[in-house]
Amino acid sequence: MRDAQPPDEREAAAQGRLLARPQPPRESLLAGIPPLARGLHALGLSGADGRDCLLYVPTSYNPERASPLVLLLHGAGGAARGGVASLLPLADAAGMLLLAPDARLQSWDIVMGSYGHDVAFIDRALTHTFARYMVDSTHLAAGGFSDGASYALSLGLMNGDLFTHLIAFSPGFVAPGEWQGQPHIYISHGTRDQVLPVNICGRRIAHMLRGDGYDVNYHEFDGPHTVPPEIAREAVRWFTS
Repeated sequence: MRDAQPPDEREAAAQGRLLARPQPPRESLLAGIPPLARGLHALGLSGADGRDCLLYVPTSYNPERASPLVLLLHGAGGAARGGVASLLPLADAAGMLLLAPDARLQSWDIVMGSYGHDVAFIDRALTHTFARYMVDSTHLAAGGFSDGASYALSLGLMNGDLFTHLIAFSPGFVAPGEWQGQPHIYISHGTRDQVLPVNICGRRIAHMLRGDGYDVNYHEFDGPHTVPPEIAREAVRWFTS
C-alpha cells in the first residue's frame, strides 16, 4: 500500500508542527485550477469518511491584496459549519478568509491524546489555501470554540512562528509543548458557563499565559457556554486592528 504522507510530514504532525506557509499564489503551477469564487465552499480534501474543510472567500477579496485569514476549529462533536458560524457574518466587512476543517474524529487529536491526523489535515488545508489566495502573514489566526478553542491555543502556541493571533472562545485547557513565537491572544469566557467553568478554565488559562509573557486580551461576559455576537465582533476588531 502506497504511503501517501512523506515521513517528515508524519513526524511534524506527530509533534504538532505545521509546515504550510503563506506565499504568493501560483496558479500556473496548479494545473489550471483557479481560486474559488466568493462565498462558502467545501475544499474536497476529504477521504472516505467524507469529513472535509470549508473555506469562506469574502465578497471583498482582492487577489492583488493580502487578506487576513482565520483557521476556525469547532467544538466537540461538531463540524466545520459550526466552526465557521461565529465569524461568518463578519467576514465580508473585515475582508477575512475563513478556513474551517472537520476534526477527523469526534474532537481534535490532542484532546483525544496526541497530535497527528488533525494536524496533518489542517496542514493540507492551509497549503491548499495559501497556494490559491493572497494571505496576510501578519494577520493569520487560529481560533475556535470550546474544544476548538483549546485546540486553537494548543496548536497555535506550538506554531506561533506561523500564527500571529489566537482567538479562544471559552477554552478548557492548553496542552503542554514546545511553544514557538509570541502570538497575540484573545480569550473570552462566560461567567455562567456550566460546561467549562470560567474560574478553572478561562481565568486560569489567561493568568498562566500572561505569566509566560504572552500578550493576552481576556474578556468575561455574563452568559453560558457560547459565543455572543458582541464577543465575536470584539474579537474581529481586535484581530484586524
